[in-house]
Amino acid sequence: MSSAKTLRKLFALHLSAIMVLSLAACAGNAETTPSDSGNSAPSDEQIPNESSGSQEAKTTFPESTAAPATDSSEETDSGASDSKILVAYFSHTGENYGVGVIEKGNTHIIADMIAEETGADLFEIATVNPYPDTYDECTDVAKQEQNDNARPEIINPPENPDQYDTVFIGYPIWWGDLPMAVYTFLESCDFAGKTVIPFCTHEGSGLSDTKSSIENACPGATVLDGLAVRGSVAQNEQEEAKEDVIEWLDGLKYTN
Repeated sequence: MSSAKTLRKLFALHLSAIMVLSLAACAGNAETTPSDSGNSAPSDEQIPNESSGSQEAKTTFPESTAAPATDSSEETDSGASDSKILVAYFSHTGENYGVGVIEKGNTHIIADMIAEETGADLFEIATVNPYPDTYDECTDVAKQEQNDNARPEIINPPENPDQYDTVFIGYPIWWGDLPMAVYTFLESCDFAGKTVIPFCTHEGSGLSDTKSSIENACPGATVLDGLAVRGSVAQNEQEEAKEDVIEWLDGLKYTN
């Protein structure tokens, strides 16, 4: 009997030791098992930049503070947005080729349209000695001035031309060139660093070579492509002329 009791005691001690070891193992496993919240995905700030292989955290912006995208077309919609503009023009009334006797010159009409569309100031280039009203006499005087390379005196040159960043220059084509009074105006101002934009009225010559003439007379200026409108269209088909003006200005980004 004593042997049987001894065996039962040893079995009980062995069983107790197994139970103690099992409980200790369970307690150790409980310390390394992640909780449910520990299994959640990391936030955006913690995700490394996979494209570059960098282990630095991404910077993310809340929607309320993210910088808005910039539309570059809005910044360049108008070349006139921050520009002070002058439309200077020379125009002839009286008898004109193809339109008869007129009270408002062809180039003056186009100048008004440009000023209206751009919000520019207007300046008329007028000579101290007016040109004859009749067509033949006027062309004779213009030809003589061109032969003499004259610089007719003009009335009231613009005050403080330096205030303008952009200057539109308008004129009729006389003998394939600028009227000499326009040279007087161009040479009386410093256009260096300014934008100069020519426009003319004509009856078949277009701008002729006047863009080059203006570039030579305005060293340091940026001279853009000009607009040529037939005098007969400016005088008698003004809706068509205005459409041409607006399309041209839109191309230059000089509309309000």
